[in-house]
Amino acid sequence: MLRFSVHVHPGARASRVGGDYDGALNVHVRARAVDGAATAQVLSVLAEAFDVRVGAVHLLRGAHSRTKSVEIEGDEAALSARLAQLLGT
Repeated sequence: MLRFSVHVHPGARASRVGGDYDGALNVHVRARAVDGAATAQVLSVLAEAFDVRVGAVHLLRGAHSRTKSVEIEGDEAALSARLAQLLGT
């Protein structure tokens, strides 16, 4: 299990994950921040980026904020290595 912060950029041209924003992982999503659409897409995009099922990605805090705390279930070593890769460290 791995917990970390993400910074969401809703309304982007393309959905992508990568980069550091003040210690949080950048997540760009096409969905607008309306009725939770961006948050739902963030969870889906993270699942794809970490190669886990969508049900393994949980929102802990920040449902209505650009900065969110998430938790991903799985092998902590593999998830941490992938997070470091996505952050560019």
